[in-house]
Amino acid sequence: MPLIDKFQSYIERHGLFARDDRILLTVSGGVDSMVMLALMAGLGYRIGVAHCNFQLRGAESDEDEALVAREAARYGAPCYNRRFDTQGEMERTGESMEMAARRLRYAWFEELRGEHGYAAIAVAHHADDSIETFFINLLRGTGLRGLTGISTRNGHVVRPLSFASRREILEFAVAHKIPFREDSSNRSTKYLRNKIRLGLIPRIREINPKFTDLMRHNVERLTEAQLFIEAAVARMRQDVVTEADGIATIHVERIAADCPRNFAVYELLNSQYGFKGDVCDAVCRALSQGDTGRRFYAREHVAVVDRGRILVSRITPDDTCEITVEKGDVRSATLFYETCSIDDIRTRDVPERIALLDADRLQYPLVLRRWREGDWFVPFGMEGRKKVSDYLIDHKVPLPEKQRQFVLVSGDDIVWLVGRRIDNRYRLTDRTENVLRITKETA
Repeated sequence: MPLIDKFQSYIERHGLFARDDRILLTVSGGVDSMVMLALMAGLGYRIGVAHCNFQLRGAESDEDEALVAREAARYGAPCYNRRFDTQGEMERTGESMEMAARRLRYAWFEELRGEHGYAAIAVAHHADDSIETFFINLLRGTGLRGLTGISTRNGHVVRPLSFASRREILEFAVAHKIPFREDSSNRSTKYLRNKIRLGLIPRIREINPKFTDLMRHNVERLTEAQLFIEAAVARMRQDVVTEADGIATIHVERIAADCPRNFAVYELLNSQYGFKGDVCDAVCRALSQGDTGRRFYAREHVAVVDRGRILVSRITPDDTCEITVEKGDVRSATLFYETCSIDDIRTRDVPERIALLDADRLQYPLVLRRWREGDWFVPFGMEGRKKVSDYLIDHKVPLPEKQRQFVLVSGDDIVWLVGRRIDNRYRLTDRTENVLRITKETA
């Protein structure tokens, strides 16, 4: 079946949008989004085109912008373009490039959708993107939900090319002489997705040339299994969870005897409140050991073990979010820990989300908490101490970011202003033998 027929069939089968809906297409200039534009225009849909110029690749970014504008005009579609100061945004918020660009573009897409009356926002993710996401989540550690790839629909965002492989899309572009541009950053192995795309997957295809089709079916089955689980968890939640005064209480003793308790706790904490897998594991250990009063954190919620129950509430501004990190722990909140030899470390161009500390100078347990007035450290490259409050002011950190700023403490010393600067006293030196590498999660 030709790609255009598969495309229309997929839209109808999944009910992504109606024939007379107005659809906003997000078009980067790459082959995937340019093919989506050609398919939508060829099928006669009422479309608009949105293009983001993140101004990160100089002339390349401007040439992408020009191509998209030219093709949108050829199809008679309104074209919206916005140039973002992405680098400035990264410096302002401390986010990674991927995080900042994603937040900026989706906020703008939603703004356009509401302002111009579009029924949906179409993104050109395809089957290979979903497979790569499967491996990214598998390597980072995830539950079943993380192995279901990229969803076909998420609110107003739809992905009508989810069924197609990268090869199918490229062959269609070549056969129909659809112009597109190749983003040079797609060839860089600096990013995990590219390492998987350029390194891992080609080797798997050598073993099984039908790997893409096989994985597409696997992800579909995993998605169906997850939907089944979510329905079962929703029913269980009615019996197990009560809510009062802003606190959700998970009555663990009400979980059915034939349901794996730890799995049920994971689903209840992860799906509704965003607790990560290893945090859920720690909650289950605390339950089994009867550790009443222990606190565990997700991005927006705190869970407290209380006499066999789990109390979940939103984090308040005055909560210090204090977490103890024992020696050998691999994760706390959004930080990952790895101890290795100095010989295994390459220190060139280490991003601020990674801290490299002299492991033999640290005192355990470490403590991860929000910064407090009066906190001080010796910023890397300096000899004198500096108040954390002054450091944040000097670096023009916005108030919301200040309120969410964490520090990592060893003994009485702050060893890392998380995501910004390590303490100079714990830097790597010629005498360092063992290194604690800490990575702040970006996604």
